[in-house]
Amino acid sequence: MPDDVSPAPNRYGAAAHRPAPQHPSPSIPLTPAPDPRPPAIPSPSPFSPGPAAPAAERLRVVVADDNPVVRAGLGVLLSGRADIQVVAEAADGREAYERTLEHRPDVVLLDVRMPGVDGISALPHLVGIAPVLMLTYSRESEIVHEALRLGAGGYLVHGEFTANQLVQAVRDTKDGRANFTVTAADALLAHMRHGTPPQRGPLPEGLGSALATAPAPPPPHTAEPSESLSQLQPVVGQSSVSGGSVSTPNRQQYGLSSREVEVMDLIASGMSNQQIAATCFISEKTVKNHINRIFTKLHSATRSEAIAHWLGTAPRNLGRQP
Repeated sequence: MPDDVSPAPNRYGAAAHRPAPQHPSPSIPLTPAPDPRPPAIPSPSPFSPGPAAPAAERLRVVVADDNPVVRAGLGVLLSGRADIQVVAEAADGREAYERTLEHRPDVVLLDVRMPGVDGISALPHLVGIAPVLMLTYSRESEIVHEALRLGAGGYLVHGEFTANQLVQAVRDTKDGRANFTVTAADALLAHMRHGTPPQRGPLPEGLGSALATAPAPPPPHTAEPSESLSQLQPVVGQSSVSGGSVSTPNRQQYGLSSREVEVMDLIASGMSNQQIAATCFISEKTVKNHINRIFTKLHSATRSEAIAHWLGTAPRNLGRQP
């Protein structure tokens, strides 16, 4: 088409539209321009975390055993727990006493047979400072009975517990709950179910004599406020007021149930309510209920009276009359 020829009008009389030339649009920056206003300071949230809670104190333990391998193993086992720390070790009873005085631990793990001062000799001196858990290979019933009479908070025989059971027993001892392994519990029950009270002869290998003359701190109160285990023990060996020999009592006259007989035998051995509960695998509340019924049936107001009636050593006018 010649240059001077205008485009033909369309059928509506207007010239045909020619598209406008395309021009590139200006580029838009990808990074926004900085805000000239100062940044806003966030207001404190009411749900902001408070100060961190203080870490719980670790349960502190002294381990007394003459075998260094046993001490090392117990140290690794117990100190590997987040809430337990072995603060000292001892190779005999005297060293255990010194370390316990120095560190004032929460629990003492005590072996029975150690050179020099044995565990039974050291036990009455230790229980006035810290709870003691017997941890030993000694399983004789006389030793078990004597350890508990002297204030031990439990008795574990090596080979009869797992690592977790030992750790739990240490925690329980600190909180005043007693633990016994099978041999110790069986020894106690066999001792108590005998027809007559056991004769108090010497312990095996002279145990319990090394510190007989040393001054001991007062033992913890594990019996009723008006009585202690030491006050109850002489009652076991008393004869009647008439001066004659003690005859086998007729216990059937009291009408005690089999469980009450078991509990009464343990009372006569000098055990506290807590120790009886652990031995019989019942709660302390249940033990107290049994004791209340026993006192009623034996017409007794105290443990001493009940023991005297049970062993046949009570004079005719001791205790309440029905």
